[in-house]
Amino acid sequence: MQQIEIKNYLKRFFQANECHILEDGTGYFTVQLSVEMDKALMNRPFYWHYLEKTGGEPQPMKLSFITNPAITPPHIQGEQIHFGSPRLLQIFQTAQKVGGFIRLYENCQVTHGQLPLHPWIGVNVTVSYVCDKKKDFLHSIGIHLISGTIVENFQEKLDSLPLTPKIPDYCFTMSPVIKPKSGLNRIEQYVIDLISKENHSWGNDAVQRMNRDLMLLNHFYESEEEKPDLYFSEREAIRTLYKPYIDIHIHSGGIFFLSPKNIWVK
Repeated sequence: MQQIEIKNYLKRFFQANECHILEDGTGYFTVQLSVEMDKALMNRPFYWHYLEKTGGEPQPMKLSFITNPAITPPHIQGEQIHFGSPRLLQIFQTAQKVGGFIRLYENCQVTHGQLPLHPWIGVNVTVSYVCDKKKDFLHSIGIHLISGTIVENFQEKLDSLPLTPKIPDYCFTMSPVIKPKSGLNRIEQYVIDLISKENHSWGNDAVQRMNRDLMLLNHFYESEEEKPDLYFSEREAIRTLYKPYIDIHIHSGGIFFLSPKNIWVK
């Protein structure tokens, strides 16, 4: 996930949750949190409990996020955020809790007649390759629910469009030919196909490291005819640590109705 994509995602997340972008600078932005987002992100339960008891006026916090330190002015003090950082993971989790699936329309200005808006499903999927090490990759996939065309970098394409939660005047939505559930299944299969084309030597390497540590463990206990419980618990811990697997996780998505000019079909 590129840093500009992270910045656009965060801005959209905060704006969708009634937080105001106070400053949108080069390599950073500052946001005024709403009460709900302060409670969700800032871990201040005693502060909010005190206010509820005393009836005080809430003062939600402001946050500055630095998405590109190389071009951020030196006087800006903020929190560096990047793909894989704990704060971004927290925001992904919060997005799921408060509404990980949204419905938006392209804000088209229609001068005559009526404009049909085509249905798309877009999801942001994290693919994690896990063993004793972990590497995460973000895929943003969209599917056109009329033609079945699947496109990558869907979030980046959406970031270039004006979107609104209300259908614009003189626009109407076209009924999907492909049901949303079927669309999600097609995206899932598309991601699985992408994964199948990757080099998975990392998994073999993890198994080799596991076998090496199991040999060391067996060597340590080889003089004991009857293995103690500790041996079996350590053996299981080694297998759990090194066992390679791939986790696919959808952390946000939505249905998007877009004008025909933004139907990215080949």
